[in-house]
Amino acid sequence: MFDKIKNMMGLMKSVDLEQIEKISKKIDLKQVMEAISKMDDKQLQAVTKMLTGGGNKKKELPPINGDFYDIDAKLSPEDRALQLKVRSFMETEIKPIVNNYWLRDEFPFEIIPKFAALNIAGYTYEGYGCAGGTSLMEGVVAAEIARVDASIATFFGVQSGLAMGSIYICGSDEQKQEWLPKMQKMEVIGAFGLTEPEVGSGAAGGLTTTCQKTEQGWVLNGQKKWIGNSTFSDITIVWARDLDDGEVKGFIVRKETPGFEVEKIKGKMALRIVQNGLITMTNCVVAESDRLQNANSFKDTAKVLQMTRAGVAWMAVGCARGAYENALDYTRQRKQFGKPIAAFQLIQNHLVEMLSNLTAMQTLVFRLSELQDAGQLKDEHASLAKVFCSLRTRDIVSKAREVMGGNGILLEYNVARFLADAEAIYSYEGTKEINSLIVGRSITGFSAFV
Repeated sequence: MFDKIKNMMGLMKSVDLEQIEKISKKIDLKQVMEAISKMDDKQLQAVTKMLTGGGNKKKELPPINGDFYDIDAKLSPEDRALQLKVRSFMETEIKPIVNNYWLRDEFPFEIIPKFAALNIAGYTYEGYGCAGGTSLMEGVVAAEIARVDASIATFFGVQSGLAMGSIYICGSDEQKQEWLPKMQKMEVIGAFGLTEPEVGSGAAGGLTTTCQKTEQGWVLNGQKKWIGNSTFSDITIVWARDLDDGEVKGFIVRKETPGFEVEKIKGKMALRIVQNGLITMTNCVVAESDRLQNANSFKDTAKVLQMTRAGVAWMAVGCARGAYENALDYTRQRKQFGKPIAAFQLIQNHLVEMLSNLTAMQTLVFRLSELQDAGQLKDEHASLAKVFCSLRTRDIVSKAREVMGGNGILLEYNVARFLADAEAIYSYEGTKEINSLIVGRSITGFSAFV
């Protein structure tokens, strides 16, 4: 008892006599001391902690890190350095401006030279100034960009994947030499025109844009819709059906070509920084030298789509990670009922569900890229990743907004963008339904396509 009272008296050394007198008028000090003498050590420690303010000391929290299984540790030191370089660029150059441009439905053209300096365009291609890197690292880079903003990731994916990829896979040596080095440096910006106003998922057999060879060159007629980068791109890869043989062919269409008009699509709720266009081609003449020499059917187009579909899965991972990490940060700072909401059971349950989905997505795309680097990637592999990752991303961004309450719909809290952009990721590069049927055909042996 003496030791307990002595300890408690020690706590009162900093309290002057006047304060003790005031306290004695409010409580019976004798009764308090008797109560203290009956406490066990655990109870006394709790009272001591309360009186010293120990319960209010700022707790050191674990770092915010969406890589719960430490998948990044499997990267080489060189790849890890590139990942962090891209992350730093996105945090310092893009994050401070992205909400403003997203709200205004405009593109920050001033970032293009800075983006080019990262030297990551066409990352997996051999030659032409490209790095000749792995598909795995290409995916990691896509996720890092999308972790801050999916619109910028889409701009880059169109440039590096769809546009450059079409030329790399389907172009002649001369076309590759002419365009790829300049596109790698982002001196030339590309777009990719496949989707049409009335043709999305049915592009394989239903393109209405036509091409026909004449003495003047190839004459293109038709429309393309939702074409990212097309309002300012220098060239657009256009896919059209040949009126003579019925096969799909690809063309490099320069922006100054007569009969080639682009109208910006307005009123989008997602990927607002991406400048999508409605392209109208009226007797647009393209030289034979600008026809992709190795694009002779839709099977060649599909090679490009297979390659980029894996990248979209990685982009979904980045979008989900950005939403999760911002939501976690918010819940650790936002206080209700006297403590951070991250301390409540229901909030922790939401966060764990988000992290579970994110971790499953990360492990799936990591293996997907391993298959791609080993030359074993199939359509169904890419499609399964697109289906699963875009679905789970929707779940994650929804819960991210939920744990943030009303603040979740404000741009300044950095989750509303992810919530909206996830809807676009869910649909482009093949809808969930179409990709599901690709996987279904693979596992059952039956095609359910009409």
